[in-house]
Amino acid sequence: MPWDETGMPALTRDSGAEVLTERAAAHTPDGVAVLQYEWRGARVIVARGSYDLDSITPLADAMATAARKHPKVILDASGITFADSTLLNLLILTHRTGTLRVVAPPPQLRRLCEITGVDALLQVRDSIDAAAVS
Repeated sequence: MPWDETGMPALTRDSGAEVLTERAAAHTPDGVAVLQYEWRGARVIVARGSYDLDSITPLADAMATAARKHPKVILDASGITFADSTLLNLLILTHRTGTLRVVAPPPQLRRLCEITGVDALLQVRDSIDAAAVS
């Protein structure tokens, strides 16, 4: 399912926030989309699709750049359809680099975090607004 502006949270559609729809420079596997924009002083990264060893590169590049340049990184995980230990490792590394908030992870990702104990490490929020102010 292609991601477009209609898939953005309503709070950014009419807010005047600049949306950057450029994908990471690396090859983007089918069904994977990584988009980013600024919101209330944080860098929001919107991840859509399935993430494993073969598809993590665009998201990893975006997260690494965001963590170096911004005081807070927010990952909108609501569109992630599958995640394995590769994404889990990326979340841990990003958390260790700076301030990371994960928004609306789907049940499969929540369960993965619970099983591994990473849920005690990550700061999960229900909305981008809540993540930006925390």
